[in-house]
Amino acid sequence: MTDDCRISRRGVIAASAATVALATVPPSEGQPQPVQLGPDNSPESLKVSLEVNGTRHDVDVDTRTTLLDLLREHLALTGTKKGCDHGQCGACTVLVDGVRINSCLTLAVMHQGDRITTIEGLGQPGKLHPMQAAFVKHDGFQCGYCTPGQICSAVGMLDEVRRGVPSHVSTDLVSRMRPTNAELRERMSGNICRCGAYSNIAEAIGEIAGNKA
Repeated sequence: MTDDCRISRRGVIAASAATVALATVPPSEGQPQPVQLGPDNSPESLKVSLEVNGTRHDVDVDTRTTLLDLLREHLALTGTKKGCDHGQCGACTVLVDGVRINSCLTLAVMHQGDRITTIEGLGQPGKLHPMQAAFVKHDGFQCGYCTPGQICSAVGMLDEVRRGVPSHVSTDLVSRMRPTNAELRERMSGNICRCGAYSNIAEAIGEIAGNKA
């Protein structure tokens, strides 16, 4: 063996020490962290307190539980639907402090103290929310699977219009926004109806928005 290929005992020890040191370096900030396990090696759970449809709930959940699964699996509020589970269809739309979100894309533990409104909280048979009544009047559904998300999204969307939040088709960012048909359709584009009831949905929303366009 030549001198260039010879490995000394000291070199082996130094290399081993370096390997151990690297293995103990904590992950850099922003990198995925391993799931924390409890004493019995089960995933860690936390208690989350939130208000859903006017009622406070204190729920122990796996830290990986989505808000959608908390509503459906823990609180039995199955009006909120699981469609694509990737935030692409809008069937799981709920209102968080009045703002519409896709509940499949957010963790339950992120909503400590928040006010959640689902389709059940908007209205019930005999006391429908105006948007629910408009969907019935204009036959804004067929199979109905997307309807809870459509209605929650429409309610949140009209509040955005009232607050002056612009969309991709807004032409005037200074004057009061006019909820035209094009404006409403653009803002509702994240909610998919596989049955294709878009015209009736637009008519229902347009009635509540006071849109004559």
